[in-house]
Amino acid sequence: MTTIAVIVFMSLTAIAIFHAAWGCGVRWPAQNERDLVALVIGATGRTRMPPPLECWAAAAAIFAAGLVALAVSNVVAVPGPPILVTLAGLVVTAVFALRGIAAYLPPWRRRFSQEPFATMDRSWYGPLCLLFALAFVMLMIKRIAG
Repeated sequence: MTTIAVIVFMSLTAIAIFHAAWGCGVRWPAQNERDLVALVIGATGRTRMPPPLECWAAAAAIFAAGLVALAVSNVVAVPGPPILVTLAGLVVTAVFALRGIAAYLPPWRRRFSQEPFATMDRSWYGPLCLLFALAFVMLMIKRIAG
């Protein structure tokens, strides 16, 4: 399970780096802000990226989820009661599962209908979130089962 935790951590760290870079004004992988919004935000009618603090908060949350993977599998020690790590693992699992499922729900599609985001969401972003949820389920089963 250590390998799964490290892969999840490294993957989420890479994703967090992108979010932090977008907060610093980087527009990659798009050519301009409008194209980046259409690719990574997809909100209907939106043409501007979120403010830097929102991008950095998203980056911090994603990075924290990666740290939770390491903590759940005891790769890193966390001070305090072990139940807090277990609860954090359950919350992160639920967040990834809900986000992954949302990609296929009509209300989500109406709110996030810009292309290419809508297509990427169904083919990449949603499945990736479901894959992270599955990885966390595996880590949590190992943690709870002992």
